[in-house]
Amino acid sequence: MPVHTPTSQPADGRERVLGLARSAGFALAGVCPARVSDYVNFVRHWIAEGRHGEMAYLENHLDTRLDPGRLLEGARSIICVADLHSKNTDLLPHGPAPHGRIARYAFGDDYHKTIKKRLHQLADTLAAEHPGEKFRSTVDTAPILEREHAARAGLGWVGKHTLLIHPRLGSYMLLGTIVTTMDLTDVVTADHADVLPPTDHCGTCTRCIDACPTDCISASGPRSVDATRCISYLTLEHRSPIDTALHPMMGDWIAGCDVCQEVCPYNNRVRGLGIGDQEDPQYHSAHTPRPPAPAVSLLEVLNWTEDDRRAGFKGSTLKRIKLDMLKRNALIAAGNALAAGKNETLRDQIKRLADDAEQSEMVRLTAKQVLQRLERGSGPGAP
Repeated sequence: MPVHTPTSQPADGRERVLGLARSAGFALAGVCPARVSDYVNFVRHWIAEGRHGEMAYLENHLDTRLDPGRLLEGARSIICVADLHSKNTDLLPHGPAPHGRIARYAFGDDYHKTIKKRLHQLADTLAAEHPGEKFRSTVDTAPILEREHAARAGLGWVGKHTLLIHPRLGSYMLLGTIVTTMDLTDVVTADHADVLPPTDHCGTCTRCIDACPTDCISASGPRSVDATRCISYLTLEHRSPIDTALHPMMGDWIAGCDVCQEVCPYNNRVRGLGIGDQEDPQYHSAHTPRPPAPAVSLLEVLNWTEDDRRAGFKGSTLKRIKLDMLKRNALIAAGNALAAGKNETLRDQIKRLADDAEQSEMVRLTAKQVLQRLERGSGPGAP
């Protein structure tokens, strides 16, 4: 195999890459070495304990996930980028109450497509300038630890809720990477010096831990989340019935959860312009909210057909949620709403779903579980 020779000087190449990333509309960009994770043993132990739940893809190709050199042979550097997708601004929900909430990351267009398109364009430009180099773009689908590499690249630090936080821009970020054989890592730019590792601005703050409805965030030891109790996991990734003990804790969330980010002081500091506001160049227009964001009528979702689901989530990252999962989530949220107040129309719809042979077994079971809980008179927060 021939010896690989870098085609550019690190300083010049790095500045060129960061300039191209900014021109592509990314709010943050940085570069780090393509080296093995610092948390190999921790990640393996987390998987071995089953903390990933039904997310088998996290276990698959684990060696590659821990070592970017396995993702791209000869990898030397990782270009890390971030899109800001929202601020703590309030939006009015659609349809009659009660509503099911949707996480902010899904308010706009499918970020997998919008970010990867710009990453491919960036990689194509660099490949044309450096024909001897290789590039692989990733957005949340390839086996790579984006947050760890983004922190190494100076885009922020990993907070206690395990999400990346920037001191001025908060944590409402979507990450992407380009793994490359280019050598870009010898020079550190001053604009990222305040967040380069081992900087950690969480300090003694425990707001995210204290606010988590299901207590899924580790309060001691290395920062980690028990995915099997996380509302985001339960509503988006868990494809089987949800433990009834968790139902009261899930509130009105039907697709994701933002609780740990909503209480973070670094997000409260970035209130101001609206999501996707073109007056703020740090926000890409692809993340401008569109229906069904920020919430959708629970009664409407419980009446959805497969065609309704496809139409409602067209172009959204939420289109991967199966209809029976969505109805399961909406039933749990409806039960929480009914535990707090009467709504006979909503209750009647739950009864119909419980006896509807055309619904999936999971939907019928969840409907019956919700009705049983309501008959017992359990309120929000009850065990």
